Amino acid sequence: MSPRKGRLVAQHIRGRSVPEARTVLAFTQRAAAREIEKVLRSAVANAEANHGLVGDKLVVAAAYVDEGPVMKRWRARARGRVARIKKPTCHITIKLVPGPDGAVAPPPPPPPAPAPEVEPPEAVVEEGQEPAMGEAPAEEVEPEQPEAQAEAEPEPRAEPEEQPKPRRRTRKQEEEADS
Repeated sequence: MSPRKGRLVAQHIRGRSVPEARTVLAFTQRAAAREIEKVLRSAVANAEANHGLVGDKLVVAAAYVDEGPVMKRWRARARGRVARIKKPTCHITIKLVPGPDGAVAPPPPPPPAPAPEVEPPEAVVEEGQEPAMGEAPAEEVEPEQPEAQAEAEPEPRAEPEEQPKPRRRTRKQEEEADS
């Protein structure tokens, strides 16, 4: 894209807010608008990620298109001649600043403090007293142990080692081995 074509589109978004600039670029018929829209999207993403700003509250402070290197090509013409074709390139720059109402993102809310763990009170059974109905004596409760044999995984089988195939001999090698 030539810088001249890019400048025609870039002048439309200077001084506009980011949502307004996106709308203008979306309805612009020129091919340069697609490229400038990509650069604008990248600038907003950089401002949000690197500087903690809100993208919709930013304003396009500067948008300019500078010349880049020119690729030179040739086209064959009549009687063995050539015509030079110049393919200009450009550098698109968009600078964003916070808008009048500020674009600083609010700090994230602090994570909620974990609730203290409350352990259920254990029944204290004194010697000589029977536990109440529905309560089990503390010393008689044993944790269940999983059956080691039922859940044991079968041992992995050893794969037989593959022997490398013998190398084929050429007819000349066979004749030399036979003689």
